[in-house]
Amino acid sequence: MKKPVFISGAEAAEMIKDNSTVATIGMTLVSASETILKAIEKRFLETGSPNHITLVHSCGQSDRDRGIQHFAHENMLSRIIGGHWGLQPRMMKLIAENKILAYCIPQGQFAQLYRSMAGGEPGKITKVGLGTFIDPRLDGGKMNEITRNAPDIVEVVQIGGEEYMRYKPIPLDYCIIRGTYVDENGNLTTDEEAMQLEVFSAVMACKKFGGKVIAQAKYKVAAGTLHCKRVTVPGIFIDAVVMCDNPEEDHRQTHSFAFDPAYCGDIKVPVEASERLPLNVRKLIGRRALMELTMDDVLNVGTGIPNDVVGPILAEEGVQEDVTITVESGIYGGIPMGGVDFGIAKNNFALLRHDDQFDYYNGAGVDATFMGAGEIDADGNVNATRLGPNPTGAGGFIDITTNAKHVVFCSTFTGKGLECSFEDNKLHINKEGSIIKCVKKLQQISYNGNIARKKGQKMHYVTERAVFELRPEGLTLIEIAPGIDLQTQVLDMMEFKPLISENLKEMDSAIYSDGPFGLKKYL
Repeated sequence: MKKPVFISGAEAAEMIKDNSTVATIGMTLVSASETILKAIEKRFLETGSPNHITLVHSCGQSDRDRGIQHFAHENMLSRIIGGHWGLQPRMMKLIAENKILAYCIPQGQFAQLYRSMAGGEPGKITKVGLGTFIDPRLDGGKMNEITRNAPDIVEVVQIGGEEYMRYKPIPLDYCIIRGTYVDENGNLTTDEEAMQLEVFSAVMACKKFGGKVIAQAKYKVAAGTLHCKRVTVPGIFIDAVVMCDNPEEDHRQTHSFAFDPAYCGDIKVPVEASERLPLNVRKLIGRRALMELTMDDVLNVGTGIPNDVVGPILAEEGVQEDVTITVESGIYGGIPMGGVDFGIAKNNFALLRHDDQFDYYNGAGVDATFMGAGEIDADGNVNATRLGPNPTGAGGFIDITTNAKHVVFCSTFTGKGLECSFEDNKLHINKEGSIIKCVKKLQQISYNGNIARKKGQKMHYVTERAVFELRPEGLTLIEIAPGIDLQTQVLDMMEFKPLISENLKEMDSAIYSDGPFGLKKYL
């Protein structure tokens, strides 16, 4: 039987050759192979090798410091193909300064591209990405100027008279993965990992191209002691294993803690009443957004305002059992964490593989998704993936919004410096934001309003002072907040004039008051 070699992190770093393509599997700091990644960085800083690497990753894999930030060095990288960089400031700086070629592929398409590659298919064929900045007729997922003239990694193809995106295969030289237990034959489990991710698919994609798989593990056990159903990757597909000698630092379950059994499903913990969120702009936007839910909806929450407020509001309103929260990492139910720990939850009732989760999002689609947003234009196009100079990337945004039955964007009406108060159940703008978000031209199209209208998708854009609905005739203002002047505080703060509903209503004043506002009556 073929068995992997057990080596040190430094020896694993020596395996990586110059000009190679390396895939790393993880999300935020979850499943980050820190022992290996740190050793690769150390070798580069000391010797200049490995250099001119292409780094491939489906998710954002950092906590602003660790993870694939270890690769964020000029000359170490020549190209990056990734899904998201919002928690990777040094990587975004390299991209923004044109120091590396940079491509973005939507996170779910990326996770499933590994499956397509593993099976020898001609790439991932899908409608996800059409009409967005991923479409080669727009930007082709190219994130900076030096990538504009570089080869395309996506194309539009015709099948049965319809347009589809083809995400092209990416030959892999190495795949770096992480697991919990490894036996003497190299069989690897992911028992204590807070996500299942797309580990096996990526391994098989790497093997399809003759690449090598390097695994980091936490515990080594005797051959034959692991139950066969627990094995995520059979040892015959792993070339080398690095045992982590400092799990507290280099094999953390997530950024905030080394290990908590509630986050990998080993135990269920009592849930104490969570502290109520203070009334602020983000909470009231979340409140109005959640009024779009109906009973028994399965919903998704994205990063930003939705992830920070949706769960707590549902709990405060006592309706968390009336709907089901999912997260792109594979979570169903439970209590999700946010920020640098986005994508994990305790007490969830199901935790699917990352690539399997996107079979749902890309196929049937969730009943409703709540997403952050940065800019909107008169056609209902939305930018949530490039704000200012920072190229954050798509994450799961494009996958999920393309096929959700109802998309609810959550955003402040203006940005940078907005200050509000809520006396007398009314909205008061104490200081206006300096950034206009309703613009003539987006920096990047993350959501295509024209395509959404053609297929009859339901969409709302919710802010603290105004609610817009994407209707067949165009983007329409349907509600304004009590206490807000339509002309001076809404229309004059937009670069375009929206359609205005003949039935323009006032937003429910209850959302501007403290205490539960009665969400249940809207379900």
